[in-house]
Parts: sequence; C-alpha cells; structure tokens
Amino acid sequence: MTDPRPRRPGTSTRGRWFLICLLLAPAVIVPLLVPLYDSIEPTLFGFPFYYWFQLALIPAAVVLTLIAYYLAKPADRLDREAHGTRRGESPR
Repeated sequence: MTDPRPRRPGTSTRGRWFLICLLLAPAVIVPLLVPLYDSIEPTLFGFPFYYWFQLALIPAAVVLTLIAYYLAKPADRLDREAHGTRRGESPR
C-alpha cells in the first residue's frame, strides 16, 4: 500500500537528525575515554582533575541534550506530518 500523503520536497529531516546525534555523542563517548582525564593535576579547589572533570561533564551534557531536544521537536513534527501520523500515534 502506498503512502496517502507523500513527503513534500524539501522537508527531509535527515540532516537535522544527524546533527542531533552529533550533539548527543560527546555526552556518551567522552566519559568512556578515561585515559583522557585520568590524572590528579590540575586540581580545582582541592579536587583532583579526575573528579572535577567528571562533574563538569554533567552541565555540558545537559546543555547539549537541551539543544538536541529543541532541534528534535520540529524534526519529529515534520516527520509525523510527512507520514500522516499524529502525536502519540505509531506509524502504520
């Protein structure tokens, strides 16, 4: 069965989803690269680099996730419109 509502030209969201994945990747990959931050120096307020770097990753991941979220909202809407589905409804 063919899609009753064909996708309009110029409404591809593939590039936007790629950008969203790029934004979310550092929040997953950087904490896994332990040799990158496995050191004591430099210290910050008496905390070794290992600890304060991990704590600094939290707000950085939050900012990247928020940006990705606000980019994903319109992309999701465009994808749902293109496939003829509404919010909360799964594609057929």
